[in-house]
Amino acid sequence: MVKAEISRGTTPAPPPRARVLVIGGGYVGMYTALRLQQKLKRGEAEVVVVSPNAYMTYQPFLPEAAAGSISPRHVVVPLRRVLPNCTIIVGEARSIDHARRVATLTTLASEEEAANRTTANGLDTPRTPLAENARDAATDAHEPPGSFEMTYDELVLAPGSISRTLPVPGLAEHGIGFKTVEEAIALRNHVLEQMDIASSTRDPELRDAALTYVFVGGGYAGVEALAELADMARYATRYYHNVKADDLKWILVEASDHILPEVGHDMGKYAVRELRARNIDVRLETRLDSCENRVAVLSDGTRFPTRTVVWTAGVKPHPILAATDLPLDKRGRLICTAKLAVDGAEHAWSAGDAAAVPDLAADEPGAECAPNAQHAVRQARVLAENIVASLRDETPRDYRYRYAGSVASLGLHKGVAQVYGRKLKGYPAWLMHRVYHLSRVPTFNRKARVLAEWTLSGLFKREIVSLGSLEHPRAEFELAAGRERSRDV
Repeated sequence: MVKAEISRGTTPAPPPRARVLVIGGGYVGMYTALRLQQKLKRGEAEVVVVSPNAYMTYQPFLPEAAAGSISPRHVVVPLRRVLPNCTIIVGEARSIDHARRVATLTTLASEEEAANRTTANGLDTPRTPLAENARDAATDAHEPPGSFEMTYDELVLAPGSISRTLPVPGLAEHGIGFKTVEEAIALRNHVLEQMDIASSTRDPELRDAALTYVFVGGGYAGVEALAELADMARYATRYYHNVKADDLKWILVEASDHILPEVGHDMGKYAVRELRARNIDVRLETRLDSCENRVAVLSDGTRFPTRTVVWTAGVKPHPILAATDLPLDKRGRLICTAKLAVDGAEHAWSAGDAAAVPDLAADEPGAECAPNAQHAVRQARVLAENIVASLRDETPRDYRYRYAGSVASLGLHKGVAQVYGRKLKGYPAWLMHRVYHLSRVPTFNRKARVLAEWTLSGLFKREIVSLGSLEHPRAEFELAAGRERSRDV
């Protein structure tokens, strides 16, 4: 009996679980956490995902969501549903001290609590339930109000990228991006709303500006968004008594001498011819110099009165990368090895837009993996397996993948593709675009819903209703309450 008691008293406590902190809930963040969820043994490690949104956006479907071919809720994947064994924190990382293995985070709750505490006494900053965790350090006096520190054992930095803007006069006031589902749906509503304005005004200058749409950037986002929205707007004109398809002006502005570089020079030239054949004004080797006072001024001297300027001219690394003590390249990306580990920093990993990863399968020495979804999804799987190997003191493996090619949509039943050296255009390329992305979108649930919507859209007419009022849900109530309703259209 005594021996049993001694045995129980001397049994060592189980070691604390390792914590894998994933910053970002996009392609790399979600797929890495999903693979970790599958590979880790029960109780082996805790996976915490920090993302500003509780969902992952499948960005290749944004143009079709903007055109109304796919419902917005089917373009996003709920993180809590696909990652039931992970801790999801809706918030942002403010800084990372990898030398201490500490990340400073803020959440909606921590910001609200900070505001409430400041209102109460003007001094104290609150601690959130997460910060009360025994493994979390206290907030110090130099952190933003409402922030808290979280320790980790393995760090995955996958915050993605943000729009790369230039100091173009008027861009901040009048431009709209095309990286989120919110921007895609707002742009759809905006285009239809401009057609309503043009239909109801007697001012020819206002009408002309409302029906002129300027897209800046000839990559995937700009070309596909313009093509899909142009198809939608052209279809919508049949329901307007005084707006014809020929009244619409679509302008694509590209600073280089070609568009869609991912599909090759020949297919890029074909895409230009295809767009111009649909009365889309493609301006190559041209820049947007200004869009002040709702007038787009191009570098060739052309001026277009317009109420729509869509900016898709590239991306840049997320600002959080500059708030770390990790090595960055000249473009602000994390310098990574072929094992997807941050070079010179143990227990730190990255992939996707945030990482400069050597392309071992490329023919050119020193080449880096392109920052696209094709690489990101595959990098995430290798990254997760390497983290598991690190936790188990095993040898991680190199990431190696030969780029298969690219596909791009040019609107309904039109597209371009270059896959394994073969070039496709027109309907076959468009079909390949849909089949490929249907196979890539996460979860069977999303695949089935997207396929069903495509089928129904082929059987029934397009929906051309603008729901711009969704962006101002309190407008009617404020009007009823006696406040003047204000809207920027």
